Amino acid sequence: MPIKSYLAHPHKDKKDELFKALSSIEQCEVIPAENKDLLILITDTQNNFEEDTLKEKLETITSLKLLAMVSGFNTPKNT
Repeated sequence: MPIKSYLAHPHKDKKDELFKALSSIEQCEVIPAENKDLLILITDTQNNFEEDTLKEKLETITSLKLLAMVSGFNTPKNT
């Protein structure tokens, strides 16, 4: 199941509207940043079809200016 994280940048003065739109999507968890005009978006889908459908939904949100995927990993220390 693909789990992805993004920084969601709203259009000017549209943060609350974007928060509501993203929160209404079942596969999305949204966390508003406290010190910036952006949202943290976590998506969780079951398969590639659901991931593609979610992507189409996200592309229709007019308050969304930019969606930047964030990735990270933990490299174990060599001991």
